[in-house]
Amino acid sequence: MTRPGSPPSAHRSQRRELPTSRTPDLPYGRPPEQPNPRGAERPNALVFLSKRRRQVTPGLLTAAAILLIVVGWAVTPQLVTSANPVRGRLMENFQPMAGLAGGSLAHPLGTDSLGRDVLGRIVYGARPSLIVGGTAVVLAGFVGIIAGLLAGYLGRSWDLVLMGAADIQLGFPFLLMAITLAAIFGPGLRTAILALVLTGWVPYARLTRAELLSMREQQFVQAGQAMGASALRVMLRHILPNVAPTLMVVATFSFAQMIIQESALSFLGLGIQPPQPSWGVMLSDARSYLMTAWWAGVFPGVAIVATVLSVNLIGEHLREVLDPRLRGL
Repeated sequence: MTRPGSPPSAHRSQRRELPTSRTPDLPYGRPPEQPNPRGAERPNALVFLSKRRRQVTPGLLTAAAILLIVVGWAVTPQLVTSANPVRGRLMENFQPMAGLAGGSLAHPLGTDSLGRDVLGRIVYGARPSLIVGGTAVVLAGFVGIIAGLLAGYLGRSWDLVLMGAADIQLGFPFLLMAITLAAIFGPGLRTAILALVLTGWVPYARLTRAELLSMREQQFVQAGQAMGASALRVMLRHILPNVAPTLMVVATFSFAQMIIQESALSFLGLGIQPPQPSWGVMLSDARSYLMTAWWAGVFPGVAIVATVLSVNLIGEHLREVLDPRLRGL
């Protein structure tokens, strides 16, 4: 209300002179949002990469270092030790590791029942474990991916036959398969690889088929079909690259599992045969002397556990990097 007799212009001038520095009340007491000084938000990819740098933990670096050491053992074992992994000296059998009474630096981890250097056999034993594990993963992945693509894309009779074979394989015990193959072909490196491949292709096939069934109705697949692309081109050019990140994670975890299974076969006498060095063979030889010469069996077990844990940690990090559901994008 204006006073009687005051002109309307005076009232308007008073309203203009009101202080405007007072900030308006915001709901729930939240402060006003400050504008981005750069004028734009950071892209999601850059945010993701910055988070990845912060999440490179010391455990992951340790796992990578251990795996690199084991790979170095397998590639150039002669640079690590000069000991002969096969020949031994019976006069030096059950020599303790360095630091214990009777031990020496000539055999840092001691000797076994035949006087063979434990460190040398562990270093040379990394090669067959990695060869068997890597070869089995590659072959099993190849067979499983081909079977999954055929079953998922072609469907009908292909799906019935291939997935039926996968179900039968899942119901067949691994050790029974290995014993059967060893009875037919004899124990050895190739028998171990064959047993691992025949039992390891199923996860790749089922995963590839499941991913392909969800992608078969996508627009990019239908566009490729409408443009006249063959079934082989659609599967290899459009579908397989979208499944590859998930398959890489599965292959990493499968590699760790293959190392354990190879050691188990060698321990039972179905894989690598003595006197060739293998971590499973070393455990089998030392099981009768664990109370008197514990170092002959403990250190090969530590090598298996450390290698498998390192591969699993790297696989877990790889899953977080490649899985878009865990990126927050």
